[in-house]
Amino acid sequence: MKAYVITLDDNVLSQDGANNLITSSKKVKNDFNIEIFDAVTSKMANIILMGNGLKWKYPWEGQETDLKTGLIKTAYPTQVKEKRIACAMSHWLLWKKCESLNEPILILEHDAIFIEKLDYKSILKSNFNIIGINSPAAATRKAHQFHDIVQSKPAWIQPVPDIDEFNIPQGLAGNSAYIIKPEGAKLIIAASHEHGVWPNDALMCKQIIPNLGVTKKYFTRIQGLPSTTVN
Repeated sequence: MKAYVITLDDNVLSQDGANNLITSSKKVKNDFNIEIFDAVTSKMANIILMGNGLKWKYPWEGQETDLKTGLIKTAYPTQVKEKRIACAMSHWLLWKKCESLNEPILILEHDAIFIEKLDYKSILKSNFNIIGINSPAAATRKAHQFHDIVQSKPAWIQPVPDIDEFNIPQGLAGNSAYIIKPEGAKLIIAASHEHGVWPNDALMCKQIIPNLGVTKKYFTRIQGLPSTTVN
């Protein structure tokens, strides 16, 4: 399986995080290599967004209700808008790569780190189109509730848990580590054209993208590095 870590080539923090991730993958004896994927820069964010016929449709302040989906879109803390767009487009380009390769890929952010060998062959046998493999600890809202629900169920791969009201986007435990199949890539690319581009972990929600799954066993966690999108 091909694996990619999104890395800012001009950011030492991002490079160090990616190197730690790659080292951790070798330590747990994963049988795949992780390739550096150059992140979209803030300078290129809008060019790549518009060049792919896309529009940003997520609030920068406060909240708004998306009329088409009925979902409440709540602004993320963001000082430099282009950094948030760049993060979303970095994931988007990898979704396109998955679609063009026509094979599943593993997408990682530089903040992820492996804690267990990834049993991707078993994961790929599931019917889920996108599967999160990351621990929710410090990686998502209501992490304890997310964890408790997942661990209370017997299935080792299961649907994304309900941790909020029906009109709040709910998805993976962050987008730090997930496997995406070509069908999942097609669905979320189509969603980006239909609903506009949102922060990647907001658009990749169970209300918009069907067959989102999470593993009961966590194969990665976050390193806890400072955010490169908030500031």
